[in-house]
Amino acid sequence: MSRRTETTGPRVTVIGSGSWGTTFGKVLADGGAQVTMWARRTELAHEIREGKRNSRYLPGINLPRSMTATHHLSEALDGAEQVYLAVSSQALRENLTAIRPLIAGGTMPVVSLMKGVEKRTGLRMSQVIEQGLDCDPNRIAVASGPNLALEIAREQPTAAVIASASQDTAEAVALRARNGYFRSFVNTDVIGTEFGGVLKNLIAVAIGIVDGVGYGENTKASIITRGLVEMTDFAVAQGAHPETLQGLAGLGDLIATCQSPLSRNNTAGRLLGQGFSFQDVVKQMDQTAEGLASVAPVLTLARAAGVQMPIVEQVKMVLDGTMNPRDIAPHLTTDDDKPTGERTPHGDDNSSGALRRAFQRAFDQFRNGGRGPARDRS
Repeated sequence: MSRRTETTGPRVTVIGSGSWGTTFGKVLADGGAQVTMWARRTELAHEIREGKRNSRYLPGINLPRSMTATHHLSEALDGAEQVYLAVSSQALRENLTAIRPLIAGGTMPVVSLMKGVEKRTGLRMSQVIEQGLDCDPNRIAVASGPNLALEIAREQPTAAVIASASQDTAEAVALRARNGYFRSFVNTDVIGTEFGGVLKNLIAVAIGIVDGVGYGENTKASIITRGLVEMTDFAVAQGAHPETLQGLAGLGDLIATCQSPLSRNNTAGRLLGQGFSFQDVVKQMDQTAEGLASVAPVLTLARAAGVQMPIVEQVKMVLDGTMNPRDIAPHLTTDDDKPTGERTPHGDDNSSGALRRAFQRAFDQFRNGGRGPARDRS
């Protein structure tokens, strides 16, 4: 695939140089931007800047010459026209404290690449950014979709959704975050886009658990399907549009994260299913599995909204050590033995074609490319 190599593109900054942050920096650079990565560790910044590699997080990947890196935050943000945040969700507020004085008075878009909720407050990442930077929410955008970092770094084609309360902001970011192998769509449903990215992680942990136990494809397909219902019920109760959960930020991300061994949340779940304790799993994980930290705050929000989430409830029981992983079967949980209708993500017991239509919409988004950002109408 062709790669753009201009050296006069707009200046953008990515805060965080893990696998996803570095991959998104590559996406932006291959789209024509001059990208400055901020890395906490001096040696990582040096490797990216001088060697055009990030051997720990993206082994075997050559980074574009238009990417550089620094461990000095002020240097990274100097002259940035767009700022992308790719740190751990639980460390975001701390990082924003340092970032805020360096971009005070600016008007550049600030883009969240994170898929989590703040454990202490239950806030979505865009809400934490709004608070931490005290900025207009119209400047904030979020990126989500079926985005396994290593596949994208290898330039395997994929798509994403950029959401913002401002259509102009979403389009400005989408125009920057696109190249020959990465396509960005837009919408204004920030709630649905963010919660899609959060909730699919929880379902992926459940899939990993049953995979680790040794259950087969029937079990996993059942949990994925019922998981989409839980995701939609929860997100809609928080103010999201149901259609968003049937698009790239919901169904698309759910499929990718649940079925791939590259998924950190799937890997964490698989270790739990194999009998490792929660503490042991955290020690073994090289990077953060956001789903593990999001279980408790999501369930708190669900209970407050009166939404039932049996899959997530049982994941929490496994994490707490109160349920044997072999006993997890959340899609079978009912209050009694009375047969009930299969409620689809549309909330209609009789909408037998809803899931088929959702898959078709996701497929159409990949197939129907074009020029300029497209609205994610799935």
